Amino acid sequence: MRAYEMSAAKGLDSWSLTEREKPEPGRGRVLVRMRAAALNYRDLLIAQNRYPFAVNLDRLIPVSDGAGEVVAVGEGVRRFQGGERVAGIFSQSWLGGAQVEDMWHTALGGAIDGVLAEYGVFDADGLVRLPDHLSFEEGATLPCAAVTAWNALYGCKPLKAGETVLALGTGGVSVFAIQLARAAGARVIATSSSDAKLERAMALGAHETVNYRSHPEWEREVRRLTDGAGVDHVVEVGGTGTLPRSIASTRPGGHIGLIGLLAEGEAIDPLAILGASCLVRGVAVGSREMFEAMNRVIALHGIKPVIDTSFAFEEAPAALAALAEASHVGKIVIRID
Repeated sequence: MRAYEMSAAKGLDSWSLTEREKPEPGRGRVLVRMRAAALNYRDLLIAQNRYPFAVNLDRLIPVSDGAGEVVAVGEGVRRFQGGERVAGIFSQSWLGGAQVEDMWHTALGGAIDGVLAEYGVFDADGLVRLPDHLSFEEGATLPCAAVTAWNALYGCKPLKAGETVLALGTGGVSVFAIQLARAAGARVIATSSSDAKLERAMALGAHETVNYRSHPEWEREVRRLTDGAGVDHVVEVGGTGTLPRSIASTRPGGHIGLIGLLAEGEAIDPLAILGASCLVRGVAVGSREMFEAMNRVIALHGIKPVIDTSFAFEEAPAALAALAEASHVGKIVIRID
């Protein structure tokens, strides 16, 4: 089979197309013909040697998010059969409940092989079925970005209808947060430095938008839009560069799902959290249980993931370069079939 491998972190030149033996499923394992993969900012961090968690660069197959069809199952597998459309869960050991201790050591495309190959073998417990209305390309966008957005909204302090969600930016996680929050009957405020991207956010379900280039102190505008009350949930993808303003945007008792590392800034003063009386929680993707719950909502509401650009398998390095440009809205996808 053809597969991309990574043996050193060399930035945009990290991925090499090669040939490997097609794997076979052992006991309890499932062989999947991969049809599509989707990129996350994590993939760029790994390629740039900036990822803070476990990575094994011994001919690593990169990328965590992919979808395909089952072609064979090993002995003892009862959850799946040939022909079913599936996606792998981000951390193969986190099936449900609280985050497991070995989560980062079983994460696809980092500590273990990912999905940027024509075939992949997964533990039967490490797969979920795709919603019927989604294509393979759309299904490939779900494992990391969509589950992360779901965890941010429901993993600790579940979102309620009528509450207000602040989504920072228009990357994959934030776009899914807009769609999922809108489906829940929540009010959504989206931010971006681009008016064109904010128009897209409105079309996807945001009720109000804030251009943070026009409003550098954008937390003041968020407060104005909420009549001074602040928001109930923040999907925080910026990190230290945006967290102080996210804290200032949040009502007392509100929840901030801390996800990304996109914006650099000063160390956080804990007094800001104390003064706001809000909960700041690290969100590390999520479990299979979360993935399956989210899929039920996606199927019920007919939610369609937003794909900005789709690349052929041979163009995978170009897809990584497009990710680095950060001009996309939604997800960047690689077609494998």
